[in-house]
Amino acid sequence: MTGTTTEPTPPPTPPTSEVHQGPAVPPSRRRRTSRRVLAVFVLLVVALIFLLVEGLGSSLNYFDTVNQAFAHRHTLGTQTFRLEGTVVPGTIHATDAGSDFTICQGPHVVHVANTGSPPGLFKARVPVVVVGHFTSDTSSEFVSNSILIKHSSTYSAQYPGRVKVTSSGPVC
Repeated sequence: MTGTTTEPTPPPTPPTSEVHQGPAVPPSRRRRTSRRVLAVFVLLVVALIFLLVEGLGSSLNYFDTVNQAFAHRHTLGTQTFRLEGTVVPGTIHATDAGSDFTICQGPHVVHVANTGSPPGLFKARVPVVVVGHFTSDTSSEFVSNSILIKHSSTYSAQYPGRVKVTSSGPVC
């Protein structure tokens, strides 16, 4: 006979779903590994959420107006916060540490002792935000280490009911 082979047929190959490459892993160990991966993933998500909340919360810069600060001065106590008011004319005095001046809003007046150099745009009748704290929860003395001045025209347009720059007449 021509065209026939006498070689034996090779054994059938096992199905690919039953073929394991590498060492066999018991099912209980696979469950432990997947639980660990899940725990690490959950921990990473919680850490990411915490960082986002803390980062966004600390980046917001709130401030109180003089009237708001007087309304809840006992709550503020001596904690550091930002205070907005208008610089009263004739109250700016240079000191060895910086400057002393008075800010006001409506009937309320706050005496500010600032350390450091005031910004170049600092002058009477200009709205400022000072960063610092009251000397006590009943005091109108404010100790500041920073003066911020908003000098664009958009501030007045966005907040017309707050402090205003005036060149003459009463400040508060």
